[in-house]
Amino acid sequence: MATFNLTHSILPTFILNGILGLEAAHIWISIPFSTFYIISLLGNFMVLFFVAKEQTLHKPMFLLLCMLALTDIGGSTCVVPKALCIFWFGLKGITVDGCLTQMFFLHAVAATQSAVLVIMAFDLYAAICDPLRYATILTNARIAKLGLVGLTRAVLFVLPAPLLLWRLPFCANRVISHTYCEHMAVVKISCGDTRVNRTYGLVTTVVNIGSDLTLIGLSYGLIVRAVLRISSKKAHRKALNICTAHICVMLMYYTPYLFSVLTHRFGQGIAAHVHIILANLYLLVPPMLNPVIYGVKTKELRDKVGKYTCRM
Repeated sequence: MATFNLTHSILPTFILNGILGLEAAHIWISIPFSTFYIISLLGNFMVLFFVAKEQTLHKPMFLLLCMLALTDIGGSTCVVPKALCIFWFGLKGITVDGCLTQMFFLHAVAATQSAVLVIMAFDLYAAICDPLRYATILTNARIAKLGLVGLTRAVLFVLPAPLLLWRLPFCANRVISHTYCEHMAVVKISCGDTRVNRTYGLVTTVVNIGSDLTLIGLSYGLIVRAVLRISSKKAHRKALNICTAHICVMLMYYTPYLFSVLTHRFGQGIAAHVHIILANLYLLVPPMLNPVIYGVKTKELRDKVGKYTCRM
């Protein structure tokens, strides 16, 4: 059978198939998708509103919560509107430019969020291990600079991926078995030599996530050592309470993210619909739960929410 090497100019669109094998249930699947998305938008915009409104919340910790909220909003918004168009209206087409743009923003936001979690771990380390110098070590300006460094790193790491994909030919098979343009999902439908793309994707994932997890692990190792040196049980409980929210957010972020990345490369035995659903929930559930977790665990934020609620 002849292979038709259709270039971008001849074939300007890809087809996003949605959740493979569950096409008949797309309408029903859209209900939790849209519900989770709306809740996540409301929760994260509330965090941004309260922190911006209350002068007493203009502190490094709450600036980090705003960064986390922005990445949550950005990540889910990159994916959910297009997924709902597929589920509700069957609008599966996406231009090559649109696909690569979605891919860039999605992975850049994910890398930025990982950087924010690293800064949060450093913030916890400074608060627990060196509380007397915390205010001088971590100022709002320094947190903003660290956030900018994380964003710049994300852009520099992610930008080559869509540029490398742009040079590849795409043949007659232009159907992406996913609800969004994930890097490896697009690589798999190319009929060209994808070794550079696969290698670059793996190396950047290992370097980016590996370095972030190493720094987080180092921060928590120092925190545990500092806590064990404290004899007060009350201080132990306070330190544990401070760390619990961050640990929950990290588990919700890194566990499904690593599962999705590894499944694309090594999970041939996993059903496609299971992988796709989990890859979408990774972009929906953490953004929905993060404001709840930090709202419950952060007394100052909880008090401000309660104050505004009582006024209404």
